[in-house]
Amino acid sequence: MPIHLTINDKAITVPEGATILEAAGANGIHIPTLCHHPDLTNVGACRMCVVSVERARGVQTACTTPATEGMVVNTMSPAVVETRKFVLEMLLTDHPNDCMTCEVNGDCELQDLVYDYGVKWPEHNGRRHQYEIDPDPNPFIFIDRNKCILCGRCIRTCDEIQNRSIWSFANRGFESKLVAGADQLMLDAGCESCGQCVAYCPVGALFDKMSLGKGRANQAEKVRTTCGYCGVGCNFDLNVRDGEIVRVTSAHDAPVNGMALCVKGRYGYDYVNHPDRLTRPMVRVKWLDAEKVAERVESGQWTLFSEAEQRRASLSYRRTSGDGKSVAPNPQSQISADTFVKTDWDTALNVVAHKFTQVKKELGGEAFALFASAKCTNEENFIFNKFTRQMLATHSIDHCARL
Repeated sequence: MPIHLTINDKAITVPEGATILEAAGANGIHIPTLCHHPDLTNVGACRMCVVSVERARGVQTACTTPATEGMVVNTMSPAVVETRKFVLEMLLTDHPNDCMTCEVNGDCELQDLVYDYGVKWPEHNGRRHQYEIDPDPNPFIFIDRNKCILCGRCIRTCDEIQNRSIWSFANRGFESKLVAGADQLMLDAGCESCGQCVAYCPVGALFDKMSLGKGRANQAEKVRTTCGYCGVGCNFDLNVRDGEIVRVTSAHDAPVNGMALCVKGRYGYDYVNHPDRLTRPMVRVKWLDAEKVAERVESGQWTLFSEAEQRRASLSYRRTSGDGKSVAPNPQSQISADTFVKTDWDTALNVVAHKFTQVKKELGGEAFALFASAKCTNEENFIFNKFTRQMLATHSIDHCARL
């Protein structure tokens, strides 16, 4: 049954059961929030979403108050604005004044609201928390409880989305603080280091440890991509600065996973810029034309595999001779039949095609056995399956997901 109400003199119709916040959002009316997130249950903890409701006592939290027939709502009444300013001032009385050096400067929901409502930094002589910064050895999640606004987003995220229930609040009043487990280290409490809590934190209390000091949100370009670790197809944004990936952030509109990512998807990106990463195909010298190898290596088009070349050239490298004695290698024979050469893709693929054709002609399709990967998409594995059965003429194909 539809509900008819008025928000800021605008007549609105919403489905039964919708909250004031949902009704306003569906009709382009902004109501500020801190503890609310559309993926999580509403708790009305931060009081930033308060609104005035005609014939109601005091102000009401828009995220937990259901819309009712004939309701008249004002989202910017003087009482509402003053309440929001008061809430922000109280938050700032126990919040570090270090926005200039904060990792989430420019991407902080608290900072945006303080700016929007013109709240000045309060000066007072009362108590402030002085928690230890980064007290947990977890390799992926940075903790600064001094910035925590006790919104509870991380708690609900871990409980409702990840079903791990690692985070909770301990103590009461001014002594309330965010803890893992029974005030334990995160890994001891059973944390899987997925980083979901970081993704939903509205301030800088939880942050990605691998990204500290590598660039803020406005300094990085976001590039939407698909995770390469499995075939699920999760989407996320690569945060790229100066040609280097500095962070992975969740994308709310990702069709498969939304904001959810596993530890590999969120934090396993450092291989991209790792100096040991192979970026060109390598072919053994014995499968190439010797003259072409010498010519292209000399011209710089191809290069010897640097690690192997260094091992062979190093005086500390020793190989065992036939009589068991250790002898130094001959520097003139650095390029052997098994030396890897970094070639171009056309050359490498031609070698593979030639070898496949030769083996199939001499021994038939049953000489092949192929192994597919769960890190490929379903479409890629389908093509791999067709190539195996139709081109190589074998049914000897398996998949790593069976292991």
